[in-house]
Amino acid sequence: MGLFLSTFSKISLYKIIRLATLIDLIGSNWVSAIRVAIATPKFYCEKEGALLLPEVAFEKVFNKIEDAIFYRHIVPRWLWKLQKWLQIGPEKSHSESQQIIDKFLHECISSRLLDEEKEKSMFNNNKNDESNFDMFKALVKENGEMKQIDYKFLRDTAINLVVAGRDAISATLSWFFWLISTHPLVEAKILEEIQQNFTTKQENWATLGIKDNLSKLVYLHGAICEALRLFPPVPFEHKCAVESDILPSGVCVSPNTMVYFSLYSMGRMEQIWGKDCLEFKPERWISENGSNIYVPSYKFIAFNAGPRSCLRRNISFIQMKIVTVALLSKFQMNLVEGHRVCPSVSIILHMKHGLKVNVTKRVN
Repeated sequence: MGLFLSTFSKISLYKIIRLATLIDLIGSNWVSAIRVAIATPKFYCEKEGALLLPEVAFEKVFNKIEDAIFYRHIVPRWLWKLQKWLQIGPEKSHSESQQIIDKFLHECISSRLLDEEKEKSMFNNNKNDESNFDMFKALVKENGEMKQIDYKFLRDTAINLVVAGRDAISATLSWFFWLISTHPLVEAKILEEIQQNFTTKQENWATLGIKDNLSKLVYLHGAICEALRLFPPVPFEHKCAVESDILPSGVCVSPNTMVYFSLYSMGRMEQIWGKDCLEFKPERWISENGSNIYVPSYKFIAFNAGPRSCLRRNISFIQMKIVTVALLSKFQMNLVEGHRVCPSVSIILHMKHGLKVNVTKRVN
């Protein structure tokens, strides 16, 4: 993994995380995905000493779809509906992008169905073998037979996972690494906690009781929650009233009225988080006895709240902790001098210019 990073290298960590997420959702795992994204020779330019990541058409069209969805939030409904009907402007790009995504997922699903047919005898003979278990096999097991699984259901499930994993996690991790890079004391505490719970020097550390060890990373969990509070991956949301209602503030809401609220602003409000609301302070998530504090979802709303709460909340924390442990335990990252970090205007709180860091192999 450190073969190409043993020398001083400049990379866009944001792109690596997004590419690793895409590889993972297609059919790999987080650790190998990070390894592929960082250490694959064709990504490395010896002349410039930097990682050059390839353009992925499937990944690129998601950016266009996000732009089109954001556009729908700032123009009258009748306007984008008309553009969609006429197939012009952002709506034309949106339709073309949807076709590319559908084609890509169709090829992936078809290929996976063929592979599953070939492995069917092995799968039946090893029903209790979870070493090569994945979401597809889980759906097969749930439905009994592959023929009973609807393609549209598989496609929609895949899109949901890609959207949740590709953007939300990659955006959060980018802001998280930026925050700890600018707060060395926090990084030192996270490293100390990792060393206490992951003492093995074996390469395949992820197989050694990772679930139990990750639950012990209390300070890391608090740091991730703090990053989510300050930089929620979805910075704003809206709800539509089905019937007349009255908000706790006393404001009357008529039927079919769209109510927008900013998660980004709520995470920085003094009346909710106190006078230190603008500080990056993982300690606010840790109790006096050293355990993580439970914060109601209607206060910590990064994963939504109530019946609309994110189903991938727990797995998202696991994935972000795995990536953090895998990277911080091996490498030290420092921001490129003069690189400007600011949020982009989108439905996902990406970094407008990405996150450029200098990476060196960590000396233990």
